[in-house]
Amino acid sequence: MFNEENLFYAVIKRTIVYTLIIIGIILLSFKEPKPYVLGLIFGTSIAILAFRLLELSIKKAITMPPNVASTYARSQYMKRYLIYAIVLVVAALADYLSFGATVLGLLMIKIVIITHAVYDNIVSNVKKSLDKMKNSK
Repeated sequence: MFNEENLFYAVIKRTIVYTLIIIGIILLSFKEPKPYVLGLIFGTSIAILAFRLLELSIKKAITMPPNVASTYARSQYMKRYLIYAIVLVVAALADYLSFGATVLGLLMIKIVIITHAVYDNIVSNVKKSLDKMKNSK
């Protein structure tokens, strides 16, 4: 259905849409929404960056010999986790950022992928059920 490039950008677009929806909810729900909005934007931005870094490292690793690719992939993995650690420390120390909103932002890519998979699963199960009902009549 999607090629690799379209899938990457589809996940990013959905992440941005989900983030904008959550920002809207935050703006309507909190008296002082600025730290929550900034935390969410900060975390989501870093999550998108890390997702892009993952894409680039995978593309590069598949062109390498297996033993070199393994070492390269491991080092890239550690770099991404170091970025996450720095972001979490900054969010914890900065009073203008909400730590919880930053964590939510860091999880947005995962949330998008999981919700899309669950949605696809539900739709396919409903279609199968409808097809069985049609065939049994």
